[in-house]
Amino acid sequence: MEFVDVDRSGPVQIITLNDPRRRNPLSIQMREEILTALARARDDDTVCAVVLTGAGGFFSAGGDISSMSDDRPTGVYRLHLLGRVVESLVAMPKPVLAAVEGGAYGAGLSLMALCDHVVVADDTRLCSSFGAIGLGTDGGLSWSLPRRVGQGRAAEIIMFGDVVDAGRAVRIGLVERVVPGGTARDAALERATLLAGKSRPALAATKATLAASDLGSLRRALEEENRLQLELMSGPDFAEGVAAFRERRTAEFRQ
Repeated sequence: MEFVDVDRSGPVQIITLNDPRRRNPLSIQMREEILTALARARDDDTVCAVVLTGAGGFFSAGGDISSMSDDRPTGVYRLHLLGRVVESLVAMPKPVLAAVEGGAYGAGLSLMALCDHVVVADDTRLCSSFGAIGLGTDGGLSWSLPRRVGQGRAAEIIMFGDVVDAGRAVRIGLVERVVPGGTARDAALERATLLAGKSRPALAATKATLAASDLGSLRRALEEENRLQLELMSGPDFAEGVAAFRERRTAEFRQ
């Protein structure tokens, strides 16, 4: 795989988003490779836990804005892939831990919020940056974020798009652990190794029961996110948002 690295540390599989020059944006190819890596972890009986992280000192900048357009078939496929990644993470019978350095923005935040346990470096910045380019949420963030921080804070984080630092993130329950910069991967690996020593059927049952009552709402959230995102991608605000991103300026939305 070109944009995802897979390593092992004993019973823990480490999946690394690997396009560090661009801060690991979730391109179509990367989404396909994440699905492959998650499927391998699920089906490998020697894997007891998974750590998801990013190369180059950054988790993920989110969607690959440079390749986005209002082409509907491409947008449908892009969102379909992301939805499959979301369901794979939630349905994974093994614990998935996120190790976050630098930042997680947009769809990168979505992936992080879906993990069972999140470890971030103390200089990490988290942001629901969708609104900056005229989009709503995707990657199930409208489902996972309220489960982590409550409806009011989730609405604030999404609507205002403010950057959340590591200190606030742990106080509001967005993440579980904050560690010194440069140590998130090792700390998450240590936590994953602890989980790998526990009963695998018990962990799988715990994950299943925690998600069971909300699986229907997750699928409805993904469907609604995708429907609205495709509408927004065909509108003038998204075109302005992408242009502003490419020109490195603040978007000027006129609607």
